[in-house]
Amino acid sequence: MNDDRQDSQSGAVFGEEGQGQGRLYNPYADLYGAADLKSLESVYRLPSAPEYLFPDEAVVQRRNWSENLTYHTGCGYLAGAVGGGAKGALEGLRSQEGSDTMKIRVNRFLNASGHRGRAYGNTVGILGLMYAGFESTASHYRATDDMLNTVIAGLGTGVMYKAAAGPRTAAIAGALGGIAAAGLVAGKQLTKRYLPI
Repeated sequence: MNDDRQDSQSGAVFGEEGQGQGRLYNPYADLYGAADLKSLESVYRLPSAPEYLFPDEAVVQRRNWSENLTYHTGCGYLAGAVGGGAKGALEGLRSQEGSDTMKIRVNRFLNASGHRGRAYGNTVGILGLMYAGFESTASHYRATDDMLNTVIAGLGTGVMYKAAAGPRTAAIAGALGGIAAAGLVAGKQLTKRYLPI
C-alpha cells in the first residue's frame, strides 16, 4: 500500500496524473526561434581584433629571443631537410642501374635522400640560428621592431656564414643575405596589402 501511494505521488510529479492540470515541460520549446540567423548576428558581435585580459599582453606583439631562436632554427631545419631529401631522392632515382635489384634500388634511394636531407637541414638550420640571433640582437639594441632588423639580420647571417672564405666572399654573401631579407620583407608587405588572409 505504501508503494501504491509513492507511485501515485511520483506520477503526479512527472505529469502522468491529472492531464488537465497543464502541459508537460519541454526544455526545447524556446529554441525553435533561435535558428534565425539575423537574430544571431545581433546577439554575437564578434571582435575584429584580439581581446586581452590584461593591457600588458596587448603591447607584446612579437616572440621573445628564445622563441625566435627555436622558431627560425626549427623551420630552417625542416625546410632544408625536405628540400635536401627531395633533391637526394631525385639523385637516388637517377643513379639506378638496370641490373640493380629492387632492394638495392630502394636502399640507394633512401641513402641518397637521407644524406642530402640531413646535410641541407643542418645547413639551413644553422642559417636560421644565426638569423634569429642577429634579429633578436638588432631588435634589442635598436629598441624597435621594424623591417630594418630583418635586413640587418640577413646581412649579418650572410657575412657570418661565409666569414671563413675571406672578406670578399663574406661581403658578397652578406649583400645577398641582406637583399634576400629585404625581398622577403617586401613580399610580406605586398601579401598583406593585396592578399588579405
